[in-house]
Amino acid sequence: GKMCHFLSQNSQPAIRGDDITVKSYKVESRITSRFCHTTVKSSVVNSGPNAQSIGFNVQIPKQAFITNFTMNVNGITFVGSVKEKTVARNLYAQARARGKAAGLVRYRTDMETFKTEVHVPPGSKIEFELHYQEMMQRKLGFYEHSLHLQPGRLVPQFQVDVYIYEPIGIASVETPNTLGEHFSGMAKLTSSKDKAHVVFKPSLQQQRKCENCTTSAIDGIFTVKYDVLRDSNAGELHVSDGHFVHFFAPANLSPLPKNIVFVIDVSGSMWGVKMKQTVEAMQTILDDLTMDDYFSIVDFNHNVRCWSEELVPGSTIQVAEAKKYIQNIKPNGGTNINEALMRAVQMLVKASNQGMIDPRSVSMIMLVSDGDPTVGEIKLSAIQKNVKKVMREEFSLFSLGIGFDVDYDFLERIAMENRGVAQRIYTSHDASDQIRRFYSQVSSPLLRKITVQFPEDSVSDVTQNHFDKYFSGSELVVAGKVLPSESTTLNSFTTASADRLDLSLQTEADYLELDAALAQQQHAFTGFARQMWAYITVNQLLAERSMAPTAGQKRKITQRILTLAVEHQFVTPLTALLVESEEAKERLLADSPNDPKQGCCAVTKAFPNSVIPPWVQMTTPAPPSHAERPLPDHITIGVVVNGQLIGSKRVGVEEKEKVNTYFGTISVFYQPDGISVSVSTDRIDLTHGRNNHSFTWGATADITQDRVKVSIVKDSKVMVTVDDKITVMVLLHRVWKKHPTHVDFLGLYIPNNNQYSSQAHGLIGQFGQEPEVRVFNLHQGADPLKKEATMEVKGNKLVVTRGWQKDYRRDQKRGSDVFCWFIHNSGKGFIDGHYTNYIVPRLDSFLPLPL
Repeated sequence: GKMCHFLSQNSQPAIRGDDITVKSYKVESRITSRFCHTTVKSSVVNSGPNAQSIGFNVQIPKQAFITNFTMNVNGITFVGSVKEKTVARNLYAQARARGKAAGLVRYRTDMETFKTEVHVPPGSKIEFELHYQEMMQRKLGFYEHSLHLQPGRLVPQFQVDVYIYEPIGIASVETPNTLGEHFSGMAKLTSSKDKAHVVFKPSLQQQRKCENCTTSAIDGIFTVKYDVLRDSNAGELHVSDGHFVHFFAPANLSPLPKNIVFVIDVSGSMWGVKMKQTVEAMQTILDDLTMDDYFSIVDFNHNVRCWSEELVPGSTIQVAEAKKYIQNIKPNGGTNINEALMRAVQMLVKASNQGMIDPRSVSMIMLVSDGDPTVGEIKLSAIQKNVKKVMREEFSLFSLGIGFDVDYDFLERIAMENRGVAQRIYTSHDASDQIRRFYSQVSSPLLRKITVQFPEDSVSDVTQNHFDKYFSGSELVVAGKVLPSESTTLNSFTTASADRLDLSLQTEADYLELDAALAQQQHAFTGFARQMWAYITVNQLLAERSMAPTAGQKRKITQRILTLAVEHQFVTPLTALLVESEEAKERLLADSPNDPKQGCCAVTKAFPNSVIPPWVQMTTPAPPSHAERPLPDHITIGVVVNGQLIGSKRVGVEEKEKVNTYFGTISVFYQPDGISVSVSTDRIDLTHGRNNHSFTWGATADITQDRVKVSIVKDSKVMVTVDDKITVMVLLHRVWKKHPTHVDFLGLYIPNNNQYSSQAHGLIGQFGQEPEVRVFNLHQGADPLKKEATMEVKGNKLVVTRGWQKDYRRDQKRGSDVFCWFIHNSGKGFIDGHYTNYIVPRLDSFLPLPL
């Protein structure tokens, strides 16, 4: 894992004490719809001759909230409850006089430490139990659940269980071996379509570092990685327990071009390993740029230099030059962050004003720094103001803080305020890898200006629902409360713009379906939607609070956080966990730090009515295509509609027998804009030059690019409209999957009011202007149900038979009958030329005229 080597230097074992026996150590995580509830339990006996303090430490992820802690000491149970800090302190104050206070060194990693200690006589039995909750964040296409395991000794009953339940289905789940070779293949995984269970249960012997060692080899991070199935780009809507959660993670879209300025700190403190790792990371990052991307590099110490004053395209030559430039940097001198950021923003503004960059592209600044400013403007709040003032609405700032001399809170604030995120990079042999991973998360922007909306009066208390950008491999999540209504389904509408495309997508969810499914699950976390909504809301409020301009606004936000944290039992920087025994005679208090720089601190207490003075300290985190029969429609504005045939499944069919053929793909190509829409039975593709955007039949969507509009009606039909003049409708016919011969196929409908020019041609196009037709000599045919007649058309007399065809536009299951005349001999004499003239090589080929 990223943090192992770093943590082992300064983190403590889970259970501390001298002559103690740790009977069991068990961790259970329940992940439901990306929300996770983790419980850590341990039972310990003081087996030594003396009274002593026994400690219980758990490293928890920085983004998690502790929700409960209980402890049982010799049969007395202490139960926790989250209270507003002042309330908790007052309740506790009566006993404080006799207590002892304790502080804690802050652990600077992505994990925070929860600590508690209790002083007990010999022979005492203690059970500790800690609960925390967090939302799974999708990064680079996966959710990653990490558990920090460090028992510090051999444990007879050691067990980790991770239960995943994802109602839509699990796409993949794996347990990368982050604990080291020693435990290779020891985690057992079982999974079905929507459930997975990982169990890690090494025996005493397997825990030993070596054959006869008494020390444990378990020391590090246990990881489970997974991703879910997504049946459409519209996202998925989960409704449960009066709340909804909407997940949006589209794929199969072409990335937007990007403009990126790399701002690199080259002050003296970057000398050595930090610079070496930064240079190494930049080599790979620069290689990722394409001709559509624009970039430049600003490097700064007490002065600011630009590799190029203007943004340049990411061509092979420019990239090679930039790499050389970076390799030759010799770090020295001070740090002028303010001036460097100003220069980077000016570059983007200038490029934008001069129309150099594509208006749909994504502009960003990536700052890499390892320290606080020492030159120029050194007041952090002033730098923050300056940057915010010059940054444009559409620009994003991403900051990477290397090591621990950097004010990470400042980097995080400045990034969040400018539509970006921050990341801490640990100074170690894999720092370049950490930088690269971070860059990968933001290097592929797929959408801009995403808004998720719901019908009026259907929801309330919706979390952030407008997002500036969506990056490939990540996920946008919107939650809220569902209002009571007549309807039993909730709809969501998402709008966004992609590369030259405007999208509008919709999806729906049944109010009761998910709760019914959850009730059947043994290991699901049923309250996930309610807690997820609160989790997102509290985190957004904490971020707002750190940005609040006035004390009054800050107080208002604080009050909202307190109410939610108490109601949903989250220990936040503004609440505390009060732990008391049933009679409430004894109280302990877990607090959260006031000053995030100092890390956590806690007050502890001695028991008034017991001989044993236990004390507790707890801390919490701060903030078949050969049968192609296309249908060309040749029109002056340059639209061609072609089809590709598929045959039915050949099961024991004699070669001589006729195989039914159907349309498997219908394609509409609009030449003036170079846009092609290809509709097949499994997906709809929109192609423009090198860019391809793919959609499934699984969601209703409207897509607009230039003069082409595509409307998908979920599992039913697609309408393609060109220039508001020509519409083609394609119906989807799904058949029973296990049918021996039938295949899914498409129906093609072309409305009569399409405006064709006189040059329109093709199997159907030639009848855009209807020819004169005379039918006479009606008589009985070979089939008593089907009359025959003579048809005079285009100077030919043809024998025709009366029959009917199905029109499925109104009734998609049974269809309605439409009477018509059937022409024999593959339409000879009715169509221009021979039917084989209408076979073209590609789906976007025009018909070679004249026939």
